[in-house]
Amino acid sequence: MALYPFIGRGSLGSIIGTGPMVRFRSCLNADPGSQLIRIQPERVVNMKQSFQLNQGLIAALLIAMVGTLASEACAQEPSQAIAIRVMTFNLEDVRTEDLKNGDNPRLKALAQIIQRIRPTVLFLNEIAYDLPEGDKPGGTNAQRFADLYLGVSQGPGLKPMRFRGFMQKSNTGMASGFDLNRDGTVQTQFPTTGAKDKASRDMGRAYGGDCWGFGTFPGQYAMALLVDDRLEILEDQVRTFRLLPWDYIPGAFLPNTPDGTEPWFDDEERAAVRLSSKSHWDVPVRLPGRGDDAQSGRVVHFLCSHPTPPAFDGPEKRNGKRNHDEIRFWADYVTGASYIVDDKGTPGSLAPDQLFVILGDLNADPDEGSSYKDPIGTVLKSCNRINWQPAPTADVVIDGLDIDDTAAWGLRVDYVLISQGLSIRKSGIWRRNPENSESFPSDHFPVWAEIEVPGN
Repeated sequence: MALYPFIGRGSLGSIIGTGPMVRFRSCLNADPGSQLIRIQPERVVNMKQSFQLNQGLIAALLIAMVGTLASEACAQEPSQAIAIRVMTFNLEDVRTEDLKNGDNPRLKALAQIIQRIRPTVLFLNEIAYDLPEGDKPGGTNAQRFADLYLGVSQGPGLKPMRFRGFMQKSNTGMASGFDLNRDGTVQTQFPTTGAKDKASRDMGRAYGGDCWGFGTFPGQYAMALLVDDRLEILEDQVRTFRLLPWDYIPGAFLPNTPDGTEPWFDDEERAAVRLSSKSHWDVPVRLPGRGDDAQSGRVVHFLCSHPTPPAFDGPEKRNGKRNHDEIRFWADYVTGASYIVDDKGTPGSLAPDQLFVILGDLNADPDEGSSYKDPIGTVLKSCNRINWQPAPTADVVIDGLDIDDTAAWGLRVDYVLISQGLSIRKSGIWRRNPENSESFPSDHFPVWAEIEVPGN
C-alpha cells in the first residue's frame, strides 16, 4: 500500500509521504496533524466488476491466478519516492536542569516552533549531554525533550509529536589534562553549574579553554538527533568520530604561536588533541519501504556536527582553523579519504553509493563573517558529492539581517545540505515568534528542507 499523510491546518505541510510527486501543501494553512493514512493503490483490480461469473469454483480459480500475478508484479516494483522534512535548530544552551519537567517557558516556546514546522528528522544543537548517575544512563536529555515538550501539545491546534532520541557523548566541557589555551595552568575543575558570579564565570572560561571542546561543565553545548518514531535508526551502524585526532588530517591547519616560531601544541598535545569540538556523527536512518517490507526502505545517512565558532581565540586562530577542518571532515568523509577512523577503531569513509544529509550549525558563512579560508565556499560547495542548492530564505524580514541569515547576529551558519541523488522541493528559515511572545526563544532560527528521497 502507498502511504499518504493527513494534512489539515497550521503546519508547513506534508511530513512524510510516499508515491510519485507527493504534493507539498500550503506553508501557513495546513493542519499540524501527522497521522499516516493507508490508501489502496490505484492498480488494485475490482474483481467483482471484472468477472461476472456465476460458478464459484471458476471465479475462485481466476481470482487466485490474478492475485498471484499481481503479487509477483508488486514484488518486482521499486519502492516509491518519499518526502521527508529535515530540520536543524540551535536551541541556545539548553541544560539538564531545564529538562527536569515540562514547564520551562523557553523550552515550551522552542517546542511550539518545532510543532509548527513538524520535521520528520530534527537535529538539535546546544542541548546538554547528561552524564550517567548511579544506575541512570547518560544521554537521556534528547528523549526527555522529545517526551516532555514535543510529546505534548504546545498550543491550540498543535498536535504532539513522537520521536526517537539519539544522543552520544560530547567533547565539550570534558577536561583534557593539558594546557590547551597556553595560559600557564591546567584547569580540571569546573564551577558549580548555574553559578553567575564573576569568579565562577572566569573559572568556567579557564576550564573550558583547556577542555577538548569548550564548555564550562561536562556535556554543555552537546547535540541530539530526533527521528520520527515511524522511521528506524540503524543503531548498530552508527559511526561517531569524537576521538579522532586533529593531526590525522593530511595538511591540517594546526595552529602555530602568533610569531610563527613553534607549534601551538607540543608533541604530546598534538598527538591527543581532537578534531571535533563536540562530535561528528554518521547516523543512518531507514525510511518506510514497500507495504509491510520494512527492510526495503531507503537508508539516508544524517551527518551531524557543530564545529567550534571561528572566534574567541587569538592571533593564532586556533578556533578558526579548527572550524575549517571540522567542516572539511565531511567533504573528506563522503569522498573516500583514507585517514578516517571512527571511535570503535573502524577505518573507512562513507560508501560512494550512499545518500546523505549534512546537518547542523557549522558556524561559517560563505559570504561574510570571520571563517578561516571560507570552508563552506571552498570545501563543501566544491565537493562533487554534495548537491549544492540555493540558500534557504526567510519569509519574515528583520532589520539588519539578510534574507538567508540563520543567526540573530547576522550570518548564515545553519545548514541542511543534501547529497547527489536527493532533491529539495521546498526549504526555509523560520523567524516567526511563538504565539503570545514578542521575542524569539533562541539566537538561531531553525532551517528546514522538504527532501525527496528516491525509492529503491
